[in-house]
Amino acid sequence: MSDQEIDPVSGTETTGHDWDGIKELNTPLPRWWLWTFYATIIWALGYMIAYPAIPLINGATKGLLGYSSRAEVAREIALARSAQARFLDQIAQMPVADIRKNPALFDFAVAGGAAAFKVNCVQCHGSGAQGGPGYPNLNDDDWLWGGTLEDIAYTIRHGVRFSDDEDTRVSEMPAFGADDMLAPAQIADVADYVLRLSGQKFDAAGAARGQDVYAENCAACHGAAGGGNRETGSPDLKDAIWFYGNTKRQIMAQIARPKHGVMPAWGHRLDDTTIKQLTLYVHSLGGGE
Repeated sequence: MSDQEIDPVSGTETTGHDWDGIKELNTPLPRWWLWTFYATIIWALGYMIAYPAIPLINGATKGLLGYSSRAEVAREIALARSAQARFLDQIAQMPVADIRKNPALFDFAVAGGAAAFKVNCVQCHGSGAQGGPGYPNLNDDDWLWGGTLEDIAYTIRHGVRFSDDEDTRVSEMPAFGADDMLAPAQIADVADYVLRLSGQKFDAAGAARGQDVYAENCAACHGAAGGGNRETGSPDLKDAIWFYGNTKRQIMAQIARPKHGVMPAWGHRLDDTTIKQLTLYVHSLGGGE
């Protein structure tokens, strides 16, 4: 007579294990599942033998096949560079303007420039080159130093106010307030005049007084009509594009204690081919002249 106990509810024999009156049913795993499990173990052992798998102190087992994912990536990179070489050689030898006239070469250069931009420029200009407070928007057609291919290339290569490059672009706005060149009341009046130039709300009496102050202190750089000057990197005060804000308080702060941004001279860090690609990419964003 069998000593195996049968569960009265399910009709399945039990294992004899009992937890607080609850008995475990004896229901083995399906055969197909067991064979699949055993197969995965055999596969894992074979993989460990064939491929690098077991960590060691100074590396890992190399495997019988000698496969290396790093070597595979290195081969893929070498193939990619080989395919790019003919385009890069042409870019290196041709002026930027001539590259712009070659559709296939131009497309390649713009793609390369976009990649270089994401690595080196997005930190300041943004992922979409839209800029931000103190950083120019490269999509519009408002350029401090000019938007031609030559102008853009020069700015990228030598930077702005970058002390380690003797050919860097330089423009310094005087600290009219901090250096006591203008009284606070005069600064407020000039701010109202600038608001008038840009078509914003302004105090008429203050703007009238500020016009003379502007002519004596600001027109030399920003122009008599406030249109700016690319020779000195002076912003256009008539448009709606502002580096540091367009409220009266923000304008007064910039007049009194101006902020001066710095752009690195990428000619010290990037090769000439990459600079050409960056130039063409920036120029292609929509604001290039």
